[in-house]
Amino acid sequence: MAYSAEFEKALQIGRPPNIRQLFPNSKALIVSGKVIDRAMIAKGKAITMAANGRNYFVVRGALMAAQRANAPIIIEIAKSEGGQKAYCPVNYWNMARIVDAICNELGITVPVAIHADHYGIKNDKDLASAKVEIPTMFEAGITSIAIDASHLPDDQNLLANLAINSCIPKWAGLETEVGEIKGNSGLSTVDEALFLIRGLNAHDIFPDWIALNNGTTHGIEASDAGIQVGLTAEIHKALIPYKINGAQHGTSGNSSDRLRQIANETATTKANVATALQMISWGLEVNDYGNAQLDGDGNFIKVKGEGMTEELWAEMVKYADDKGWKKGDYKNLNLPFENKLLAQPKEIRDRMAKRVEDFTYKMLTEVLNARDTAPLAIDAILKAGSHDIGPKGSRIENPAEWTEAKIVEKAKSISSDKGAAGNFDD
Repeated sequence: MAYSAEFEKALQIGRPPNIRQLFPNSKALIVSGKVIDRAMIAKGKAITMAANGRNYFVVRGALMAAQRANAPIIIEIAKSEGGQKAYCPVNYWNMARIVDAICNELGITVPVAIHADHYGIKNDKDLASAKVEIPTMFEAGITSIAIDASHLPDDQNLLANLAINSCIPKWAGLETEVGEIKGNSGLSTVDEALFLIRGLNAHDIFPDWIALNNGTTHGIEASDAGIQVGLTAEIHKALIPYKINGAQHGTSGNSSDRLRQIANETATTKANVATALQMISWGLEVNDYGNAQLDGDGNFIKVKGEGMTEELWAEMVKYADDKGWKKGDYKNLNLPFENKLLAQPKEIRDRMAKRVEDFTYKMLTEVLNARDTAPLAIDAILKAGSHDIGPKGSRIENPAEWTEAKIVEKAKSISSDKGAAGNFDD
């Protein structure tokens, strides 16, 4: 196929060093997450989807939708989904290879970032492991990462972010998090967010995104409470001097109207969608919120003739029943059934990806306002003349005020509610 001169130039200069080394002859424009963020800013009131590629069909469908919408997209996987204890076949170490192969096969020309989401650090042992593991992830093609130490007290969250930063390439997209994602329990505050971002700023660390606990949850949303737009806007406004945008987690389960509000009234440029895309690829009935629907007996509704075959779905349900799994545990079916899904006839595989494509396309174009933002991402690369487009922010804090001792002391004055105890990873 014929490629534009702008695309060819962006391909030449815009791919990070790890991507060029892994895929020297590729025509896939895999870029830093920073590039995607800047494209959304350039359009204004625009968000791209960060699609959690829990299976091959989600990745394929999301990339097809991005091409159709002419929008850059982020393909991501979280530590719980695709780390060392993965429940998904797509993981930190093979995701870039899958994306690159699909892009070359289908002639995908929109920029794509490969994001390691929710890289959790909960204690000193996790921090030590992260210093070994994170470099291996970038060696395998990751171009963007979310450091999630939000489970820790505020001072320890900041110190963990500082301690691990040297393992992250300066050119890479960077997300940080304050407030663990657990619904209306332990909501993030302006003070907590400012503390984290000011402390990072003092050490010349300028994240592209901040994720908040702003009222949403991971997984299947049991209520319509969802994202608190006002709280999100208030925190984003307080962070304006630091030029940081929002990453919206737990997007599945929130209505299109609320997501449009997030785009229009906050500084969000990244919206994570995981559970909805998984269910859609399988062929389950979902509502506008992306939530899988249940029948009168409390079972998922498989739409006949969509997604996987009815026979394979019955096999998956039996497997889950034999394990005693509840509806929220069905995510664990991804790993044991991926090869059976890939072994279905082409027409079945195609309709699985097509269903994801149609849902994602509608989200990108009718809800998140991301249509035709791919040229803006390419413009950002060409303007920078490099894969490294640099930070948005600059240092405005005094490093002498943000030593480890002063960080610990400052944190004592923050009123912080971490919310209910428990495991909220997804």
